[in-house]
Amino acid sequence: MPYQDWGHGYGGGWLGGLLMLISMVLLWGGLITVVVILLRRFTHPGGSGGRDGGKDDALRILDERFARGEIDEEEYERRRTALRR
Repeated sequence: MPYQDWGHGYGGGWLGGLLMLISMVLLWGGLITVVVILLRRFTHPGGSGGRDGGKDDALRILDERFARGEIDEEEYERRRTALRR
């Protein structure tokens, strides 16, 4: 009985191999990108990962402005009280 190829072998030629390579690169690249974005979002210091990240940044900026003498003590206390609410 002669050998018959029913399409279950390694046929497809170089174009099939190239398409498979491109699809694997896109798949792994996409997965790695998603993991990196999630890691940056939840572990980046001062980012939006924490619940009070924005409030901490605002207090830090307020402290810096007071230290540089841009605002007086009364203004500093008023704004700090407002931020802590």
